[in-house]
Amino acid sequence: MEFSLMGLDTPFLRNLQHILESTDNTTGNKSNNGGPSRAYVRDARAMAATPADVKEYPNSYAFIVDMPGLKSGDIKVQVEDDNVLVISGERNREEEKEGAKYVRMERRIGKFMRKFALPENANTDKISAVCQDGVLTVTVEKLPPPEPKKPKTIQVQVA
Repeated sequence: MEFSLMGLDTPFLRNLQHILESTDNTTGNKSNNGGPSRAYVRDARAMAATPADVKEYPNSYAFIVDMPGLKSGDIKVQVEDDNVLVISGERNREEEKEGAKYVRMERRIGKFMRKFALPENANTDKISAVCQDGVLTVTVEKLPPPEPKKPKTIQVQVA
């Protein structure tokens, strides 16, 4: 399988190609040459197929991800390691009706996931998530800026 981006051979695409080629699909484990596990490749594909926008506001950060056709129960928002925001879930195939067959199948199904390293000033105790019209918006409030330290005055005593 050859990857190229508009005819360019980039290091990212070479690494992705190496990962995909080195996975042993029959055992689901690492390949004999020490490549990544099948789970790692699955997660990498899920992350690459989930585009997101990130906006910074004066008092918060907003993570916006398209989630067409998903219910809020199909989406999981978590914070790992105190500073990694994880958005994940799964889109399942619709039940096939008797006598119907696919002529073309382009909509993505399966697991999706995105991970974002949160900045130091993100308040992980104040995170909200809203899914409306197929768009998930996760808002992470910022911590207030630290108060500048005032100089400490020391009284000089007469000896």
